[in-house]
Amino acid sequence: MATPVAAQTLAFPTAEGFGRFATGGRGGAVYHVTTLTDTEAGSLRDAVSQPGRTIVFDVGGVIRLTSPLTIAENLHLAGQTAPGDGIVVYGDAVSFTNANNTVVRYLRFRMGHGGSPGKDAVTIAAGHDLIFDHVSVSWGQDENFSVTNEARNVTLQNSIVAQGLHPHSAGGLIQSEGGTSILRCLYIDNHTRNVKVKGVNQFINNVVYNWEAGAYIQGDSERKSQANVMDNYFIQGPGKASQPFTRGNANFSIYAQGNFQDSTRNGKLDGAPILPAGYGVVSWQATPFAYPATTALTAQQAYAYVVQHAGASRHRDAVDTRLLQELTSLGKLGQIIQDENEAPMRGPGEVQGGLAPLDTDQDGMPDAWEQRYGLNPRDATDRNHDADYDGYTNLEEYLQQLVVEGNGPGTTSRVSSPKGT
Repeated sequence: MATPVAAQTLAFPTAEGFGRFATGGRGGAVYHVTTLTDTEAGSLRDAVSQPGRTIVFDVGGVIRLTSPLTIAENLHLAGQTAPGDGIVVYGDAVSFTNANNTVVRYLRFRMGHGGSPGKDAVTIAAGHDLIFDHVSVSWGQDENFSVTNEARNVTLQNSIVAQGLHPHSAGGLIQSEGGTSILRCLYIDNHTRNVKVKGVNQFINNVVYNWEAGAYIQGDSERKSQANVMDNYFIQGPGKASQPFTRGNANFSIYAQGNFQDSTRNGKLDGAPILPAGYGVVSWQATPFAYPATTALTAQQAYAYVVQHAGASRHRDAVDTRLLQELTSLGKLGQIIQDENEAPMRGPGEVQGGLAPLDTDQDGMPDAWEQRYGLNPRDATDRNHDADYDGYTNLEEYLQQLVVEGNGPGTTSRVSSPKGT
């Protein structure tokens, strides 16, 4: 089952779940993405082709993939560094298989109907220690976000998983014995598999909206499954109704508490607790499995949090804005789609760029920030120093300062400045 992990530095101060100790590009090189084109020097594809990097963005906008994108290991993809409205990766599948020790924050992965047939928008079929924070994933042709086979120690938190494309509109397969945490996420407009689970799973403080043929599907196989499913809100949209929990068998062990269902479609959040009979055929666990501690929210608090913070939320694009409008309609809006270019989505939309701050030594930290904290804007090596001895490099301190305000649960635990202030 899940691999034990010794106490160590978190990927970033608000990292939770099985993937919380991913090291990313800590101590490695910095790569600046300087173009939205797909294949040339300075592109995202070039950036993720080699391990051991922190990837920062000097451009904002839509990166249109011409083929599937494969991510190397030991990377930190810092989407929060992009100017303007941030980054959308659009047009084909993205594979994080064997991208060990990778951190991904504040990016949007939107595959689309023109991508490689039968692929997930984001897939992890093997590898260990990955964390995805404040990402938006949509328009997969198979699943949107899947963790399968030999993957272990994976977290998806504070994110949006939306609109898998019909005829196979599915949120994701979460089928790994190595531990997957899904925390404070929104699953919306996926016909089924929101999510489908086998193995070791935390599913806590999530909102599922407008499913049709399966929200939380409990894998009914000979494999043993052990899941903590706590304080989630399942809200019926305008699509045809089905129960939040389906399938399962005696091999599926579950600890469930605090889960709510709202099936009224009346524009109000007024659901009721899901009773034991609503969980299908399972083996009940009297106490939670001993999985990593997470921020404790009620289902009602989780809904409010997701509305405010889920996805690449520093600058919500038109797609996520529309999805949140659907959610907050509480039953009135929503649709399962086949083509993202049709109404009401109309493709990835306009994503504005902007000017990146001056970074003379190209170490990922702007000159003004380095000067503010007594670092040398002409010495690239100081990015990997740890001026306050807290386990985070100076570069990581900068990356966290970009997002620390208003980030919801856990923000009282934050990195300090390099000088400890």
